[in-house]
Amino acid sequence: MTTIRHAKAANAATLRKTVIAALEDLKAKDIREIDVRGKTSIADLLVIASGTSARHVKSIADEVVRFAKQAGVMPLGVEGEREAEWVLVDLGDVIVHVMLPRIREFYGLERLWTVGDRDAGGEAALATG
Repeated sequence: MTTIRHAKAANAATLRKTVIAALEDLKAKDIREIDVRGKTSIADLLVIASGTSARHVKSIADEVVRFAKQAGVMPLGVEGEREAEWVLVDLGDVIVHVMLPRIREFYGLERLWTVGDRDAGGEAALATG
C-alpha cells in the first residue's frame, strides 16, 4: 500500500512540475498552488494562474494540455475554452484554473480553498490584495 502512495506522490510531483513549466512557458501571471489534500477528494493540488486576455488564457490552457500529454497524462476534462475567461484543465491529481484577472478576483478561489488554514492566512490576505 505504501508503494502505491509513494508512486502516486511521485506522479503528482512530476505532474506539478509539468504544469508549472507549461504556465511559465506561456508567461502566465500570478501562479499560485494550493494543496487541497485532506480538504477534498477531487484532487491533491489546485494551480491557479492568470492570463492577460481571453486569447492568452486559452493559449495557456492549451499549453498545459500539450505539456501534460507529452508527460503521458491525458486530461480528464477541459472546460471553458469557448469563452476563455476561465479555463479549467482537470488532470486528476492536479486541477489547473487559468483565469482573467477580473474573473479570478470575483470568484476568489484562493480565499475559498485556504479558509481556516493556519499558515495560509497571510497568503489568503495577499490574494485579496
